[in-house]
Amino acid sequence: MLTLYPAVDIKDGRAVRLTQGRADAETVYDVDPVAAAGRFADAGSEWLHVVDLDAAFTGEPRNRHLIERIVEATGCRVQASGGVRSLDDVEASLGYGAERVVIGTMALSEPTFVAEVLDRVGPRIAVGLDARGTTLQARGWTEEAGDLFEAIERFTEMGVPRFVYTDVAKDGMLAGPNVEMLRRVAEATDAHVTASGGVATLDDLTTLAGCHERVDAAIVGKALYSGAFTIEQALEVAGAGS
Repeated sequence: MLTLYPAVDIKDGRAVRLTQGRADAETVYDVDPVAAAGRFADAGSEWLHVVDLDAAFTGEPRNRHLIERIVEATGCRVQASGGVRSLDDVEASLGYGAERVVIGTMALSEPTFVAEVLDRVGPRIAVGLDARGTTLQARGWTEEAGDLFEAIERFTEMGVPRFVYTDVAKDGMLAGPNVEMLRRVAEATDAHVTASGGVATLDDLTTLAGCHERVDAAIVGKALYSGAFTIEQALEVAGAGS
């Protein structure tokens, strides 16, 4: 069973998708983020992956308040991401109703921050591991941030319950997920692993569902917005669950 997280990436109050994480390579979908989230919920999604891209790129959390509107409108569980730089940021997202918060750049630049957050909020976090090959990427994928597997070992020892692994080269490209690297990531930890980036077809979801027992979730974005398949089809293939 694979839990699906339809992505709602928000920039300037609009739902967008980026290509390989580049701020200058966005596709704007002329849709209100809350409306987009509502369509996913109406189709049966239990989770949503909501990203504040403005916070990720500029440090200004302009869209975090939309978590509350999305939760109220959909009843979905929200995994929030983007620009988490402090305990206040984590607690703000949780306060708006997020079920889980993904920590990216701060985890890589200040690993002790993760230990502090775990101590404060427990298992309601995940660490985002965005990589080109085995080199981690930070600050909107503009800086290199160390070795992927060294980070996995460090955060696993801390007790991080989930990693969100993104192959940067695959993200937004509709070229299929990096299944081999996902297996390597899953083998390197006892935490759960969410696959992010590259899902283009229903067959990709079938492949991810059988990839590894710890790869138990997938974030899907551009394929849904571009009409490659519907969320109903995706949920049927993945075997919707939480």
